Amino acid sequence: MSTEVQTQPLWKPGRTLLEQSNLKKYMDWLFVKKGLYFRSYHDLWEWSVTDLEDFWESLWNYFNIKSHDLYLEVLQRPQSGMIGTKWFTRSKLNYAEHIFRNKTKDRPAILFKSEQEGLREISWEQLEAEVAAVATWLKQIGVRPGDRVAAVLPNIPQAVVAFLAANSIGAVWSSCSPDFGKTALVERFRQIEPKVLFIADGCQYNGKVHDLTAFAQELSISLRSVKDIVLINNTGAESRYERYTSWEDILHLQHFGIDFEPVPFDHPIWILYSSGTTAEPKAITHGVGGCLIEHLKALVLHQNVKPGDRYFWYSTTGWMMWNYALSSLLCGATLVLYDGAPAYPSSQVLWSLAEEARITHFGSGAAFFINSMKSGVSITSERLSALETIGSTGSPLPPEVFEWVYKQVKKDVWLISLSGGTDVCSAFVGGCPIVPVYAGEIQCRMLGARIEAFGEDGKPVKNELGEMVITQPMPSMPVCFWNDPSQEKYHSSYFEMYPAVWRHGDWIKITDRHSVIIYGRSDATLNRGGVRIGTAEIYRAVESLPEVKDSLAVYLEKSNGEGTISLFVVLGREQDLTDELKAKIRETIRSQYSPRHIPDTIEQVADIPYTINGKKMEAPMKRILMGQDPEKCINLDTMRNPESLKSFV
Repeated sequence: MSTEVQTQPLWKPGRTLLEQSNLKKYMDWLFVKKGLYFRSYHDLWEWSVTDLEDFWESLWNYFNIKSHDLYLEVLQRPQSGMIGTKWFTRSKLNYAEHIFRNKTKDRPAILFKSEQEGLREISWEQLEAEVAAVATWLKQIGVRPGDRVAAVLPNIPQAVVAFLAANSIGAVWSSCSPDFGKTALVERFRQIEPKVLFIADGCQYNGKVHDLTAFAQELSISLRSVKDIVLINNTGAESRYERYTSWEDILHLQHFGIDFEPVPFDHPIWILYSSGTTAEPKAITHGVGGCLIEHLKALVLHQNVKPGDRYFWYSTTGWMMWNYALSSLLCGATLVLYDGAPAYPSSQVLWSLAEEARITHFGSGAAFFINSMKSGVSITSERLSALETIGSTGSPLPPEVFEWVYKQVKKDVWLISLSGGTDVCSAFVGGCPIVPVYAGEIQCRMLGARIEAFGEDGKPVKNELGEMVITQPMPSMPVCFWNDPSQEKYHSSYFEMYPAVWRHGDWIKITDRHSVIIYGRSDATLNRGGVRIGTAEIYRAVESLPEVKDSLAVYLEKSNGEGTISLFVVLGREQDLTDELKAKIRETIRSQYSPRHIPDTIEQVADIPYTINGKKMEAPMKRILMGQDPEKCINLDTMRNPESLKSFV
């Protein structure tokens, strides 16, 4: 991303937004209720990260959070660090119950379109009936609060129904996209031992339908904890599958509405997964209350989502943005879903959806907008009259794409660049309706998120490149990693570099105007289309081949916001990296994991650099390949085989 500081904003909030935005209403509420007056957003942010208890309690009251028991304390800190922080102790609530507070006959709950199916509506009445039926079935088969419910589903309405049903009874949700291979799915789900698995009979992508029935059988054998598999007819096939429970049969069950199960604030809501960079993917577990209050804050105050809006974010069910977008239902918005490829039958498809569905808030990964700009999609701003915001996340959005949005998409749209992660299922930095947008910059640090850029000395720096850290706890930080009773994985993931300070792994700069510029990952995590990919997964696939002795994968960002995955392989004696072997490597990675894991380039090297402790030196190799001085990246005394550097330098 360009380091040039922009002097002229691309967008400024109009008078209506300045006076009537949700954020302004919240600030007015703080003045009336608490006598707090803030001259600027930055002053408000400073208060929110300094007086943590007052800030989060104000959100509890402002959003009228419904608890079935009074809370004792807003914040209960551990003796040291952030792990073990408790929020709103003794409170009991239910996320799905807050969703259905917004049910109405005035607007649909969901709008859905796919490659095979035209745009259709799901009413609140239908959504409530289906959630009640699935929840009834789950209870009938013995699913109890705390039990895990897993899903391998495309981005279809049934996924939303299944999640809300599981959540309503206190079960813990975990979903993955069907494009993951069996190995990747088993590595994730086996950790959490789900009792029920929801899976589609097939999925569609790029004009092709992929049968998943055999896949369902393989998973049922590998996941011994699964007692029931629910097969969802997603392809229109009329066949019945007697060994599975039919989704349609469940929907015909008699029920008596939804009986919401109150659970503690830190009761698990869902389990998301890290990329598996150094080992098997970590099962990141979030709390019901933390995600509820965080998503209300992020969507209502930072994206200005209002009742009656239509919210869309292009995502799979395995990306945290699926969970994030689903929370637009908390705000009274209609959730818009699309199942299919973003460029089939043309790169126009999602923009056409924005027009047809009259989308208010349109979001996707940064790569989508880069591709839209390069492919020269034809967009008529008059047809996007309902569009108020465009959201981008997953990787830094280049300045030229900011400019393209305002020149070619809509000149008065509010472009919101977000950055956060699976780790908190939200954003740390993002949009603000009362400050300008500058090319290549994220508008603000979000309320309640004490984000700093740490220099080499571990102290905050301004207008300099630094490590992104979070110095105060947030309610949506993980309550735990599943099967990590000693919290060792949790601690090593965020708190090894700086004691009691969360290191996130991004290089950032906080500007003099308090905006944020992100320069990419400071660690070795790979990134493809906004989805983090674990190097360990690639290694497990490619090194299963007899021809490959060792390997190293590196993600290299480019100045235009794109990036490439480079794979370096050490082959057996008298083996050469032929085109046939490259094809075999790519196919192995595709079949075991997903198309996203396939490297852009494959090169043969003599050896892979290792530390003395036997760790592959991914991050140092990334820095070297990006042009940094090797002497500043590596201490040769820490290497097991310093001669291996020759191939990379």
